[in-house]
Amino acid sequence: MEAINLSDRLSRYMDAGFPILYLNTFEEKLAIEQIQKAATTQKLIQWSYADGYSVYSLLKKEYQVPAERESFLNVMEVNEPDDFDRSLFVIKDAATVLEDPVSVAYLKELAIKISSGLECTVILLSPILRIPKELENFITILEMEYQTEEEIRQDIQNFCWDYEISISDTLLKEMALNFKGLTKSEIFSILSLAYSGSGELSRTDMKLIFEQKQQKIRKSGILEMIPLKETLEDIGGLEVLKKWLQKKAVVMKNLKQAEAFGVDFPKGVLIAGVPGCGKSLSAKAAASLFEVPLLRMDMGRLMGKYVGESEENLRKAIALAEAISPCVLWVDELEKAFAGIGGIGGGAEVTTRLFGNFLTWMQEKKSPVFVVATANDILKLPPELLRKGRFDEIYYVGLPKEEERRHIFEIHMKKRRPGDLSGINLDELAHATDGYSGADIESVVKDSIESAFVSKRTAVTTKDILASIHQTHSLSEIMREPIEQMKKLYEQNKFKNASV
Repeated sequence: MEAINLSDRLSRYMDAGFPILYLNTFEEKLAIEQIQKAATTQKLIQWSYADGYSVYSLLKKEYQVPAERESFLNVMEVNEPDDFDRSLFVIKDAATVLEDPVSVAYLKELAIKISSGLECTVILLSPILRIPKELENFITILEMEYQTEEEIRQDIQNFCWDYEISISDTLLKEMALNFKGLTKSEIFSILSLAYSGSGELSRTDMKLIFEQKQQKIRKSGILEMIPLKETLEDIGGLEVLKKWLQKKAVVMKNLKQAEAFGVDFPKGVLIAGVPGCGKSLSAKAAASLFEVPLLRMDMGRLMGKYVGESEENLRKAIALAEAISPCVLWVDELEKAFAGIGGIGGGAEVTTRLFGNFLTWMQEKKSPVFVVATANDILKLPPELLRKGRFDEIYYVGLPKEEERRHIFEIHMKKRRPGDLSGINLDELAHATDGYSGADIESVVKDSIESAFVSKRTAVTTKDILASIHQTHSLSEIMREPIEQMKKLYEQNKFKNASV
């Protein structure tokens, strides 16, 4: 729901006699503007901790403010429910008010009166969604969702007109796309900061936007923005998966043209299999390939102590990802996130509800949020998650083959000791590491480089690396049975192999 249409929604709910509307938003100033636009009553009553109680006459266009700041309880004690007739009662700082049982009791009494014919609508304003059980049947939640790209573009143009700044169409489009996920006030603050620094808007200001997005995501406590360093060139092997991602990249980079052609937004991919074989690396490389932000969702952080808080956290995480889209949403160790589904007890029931909400979103989402889910043990995943329609594709990542191991050695040597690479026998190393994972090979390379440094040698040799290999137990030795079981399962379910 766009902020520009919020007043129309408010008007409809008011006309229908809904007693309490809960506006879950940080944009308090914008919300008040939309409320005043929607108001058809004679007076607008407002209360907040900072300003106390005030009455705004919509007919006279003026405020009546008591001499002393009154507490919310005092307002409710002094006024009878009928005193709120033909008014719109806006309560700011609502989450704190709703923590007090006496305040909740007064609001419940007022809501009952409204339901019985009193001409009043209560509007609760808060960025925190907290609904007491006593008011659950009286409250309707309304969202002020993030602005669209077109609305942001208009905000930037208005700013440029006000400050007589010229801006190219290319920069305007790029800034509007990068501003997605930020509020109107945050956008204005960043534009003002950029202008105060140089007297103009330029591509160098993109850094300010990225920093603000990082702040916003960090403060959410649910999502994490991952810096993009890895590319497809950092992945040894997995050629089938890499080609598939390259195909999806064409769509993600040309979303409007693809949509006009009839192409559906890509949903995402589930990458499952052996630990340490490139699943997480693939998620990071996908975001670099698509040239979009990478958001990591830690399902453990979703769990809250209040009733409904976990579901609310998931909803907020999804809303933020959709607002920032196009982006890659990385859900790591998916099997741990939904452990206990269908079990008995409060924790299991919450997990089951979270799983249901996540499935619904994956099935119905229309936004360009590309989900990369990674899992070590697909046996622990609910079968509903593996059905067609949730993900575009499911890939199995196994232990690297000999040619892939050769490539992985080459990548890690190039990254750390490129000058020594010509003297390294990669074929011999690849042959000696049968059953090693990509993480095993990286560990071997790091260990051999360290040993050469400690021994004061000027170069790393094949012999150094072979010595590290002989001292390392491969993943296939440590997890032989689980790996065999996983391989059989993936073959039985005919999941696509990420490697050739």
